[in-house]
Amino acid sequence: MTCHDQRVDAVLWIVLGVLLGVAEMFTFTFVLTMLSAGAFAAAIAAALGAGVPVQAAVFVIVSTLSLVAVRPVIRRHRLARLEADETPMGVEAISGSTGLVLEKVDMDHGLVKIDGELWTARSYDATQVLEPGERVRVIEVKGATAMVWRDF
Repeated sequence: MTCHDQRVDAVLWIVLGVLLGVAEMFTFTFVLTMLSAGAFAAAIAAALGAGVPVQAAVFVIVSTLSLVAVRPVIRRHRLARLEADETPMGVEAISGSTGLVLEKVDMDHGLVKIDGELWTARSYDATQVLEPGERVRVIEVKGATAMVWRDF
């Protein structure tokens, strides 16, 4: 294998690691983060001249060890924080919050104001149509969209 091939392999593993890292931002499961770590470890193996079978083995081993050893620790700290009644952050912070409909919300589109921030919104119940001025409660967040329900 030539030096050029080693660099190409390393770059491909790095690209995979970055893509997995970006995808993790949309899932928050920490699984893709562990796979990303495996891809970066395989990139290092490729840069050091390891063949493709060794690179693949490094990817599998590092990913598996990360999933088995690191992910439970992260989850335990995350659960401990939630149980300690700390103030939730990010998406967790708006679940259960109330908001105000600014533009009609239905199953296809909408805009609400939640805690001073504008959020795209969809009706959690596909049959509900919420008009501007109505109060809503955030049931869950999917990506960057708040799934809302009429708040009585």
